[in-house]
Parts: sequence; structure tokens; C-alpha cells
Amino acid sequence: MATKAINIKMDEDKLADVKKVAAVFHMSITDVVTDALDEYLLKMMNDPFYRLTANVEDASNEETQEILDELGSLSDDDLTIESVRRFSV
Repeated sequence: MATKAINIKMDEDKLADVKKVAAVFHMSITDVVTDALDEYLLKMMNDPFYRLTANVEDASNEETQEILDELGSLSDDDLTIESVRRFSV
């Protein structure tokens, strides 16, 4: 896979921690950041919200307006929560 150099801003204390971890484990700063990012992305991509929305295409302006109009016409009774279900992954 091709790599690309980027610049990021990081709190100085956090950068110092990254450098310490890299030194202890004989890793580059890039490897520490990449490993942390890989772990975070995996966690986020396994989140039910992501899994439900990641492959959903954006609505057109017309569809968006139709949805907003429909939501605007709902009464307080329509918006009352009738039941709650909890799901865990």
C-alpha cells in the first residue's frame, strides 16, 4: 500500500508520551501513531452507528427537503417515545 506524508498537530505532552512509547518498544513515532489509529478505526468501524450508515448514500436536495417537510409536520404525539429497546454487539 502506498504511503503519504502528512502533518498533524498534537499536544506537546501527548507527543512526549508517544516518543517515550516509541523508544521503549523500539518503534518509530509513525508506527506508534499508525498502530493506535488502526485500533481506533477498527473500534469505530465496528460501532453499530457506523455499520448502519457507512454505506448509505447522501440524500439529494429534493429528498432532504421532503424529509424535512415531513418531520416538520409531525405533532408532539407523533414524536412521543412509545418504547425503548437496547441492543448490544
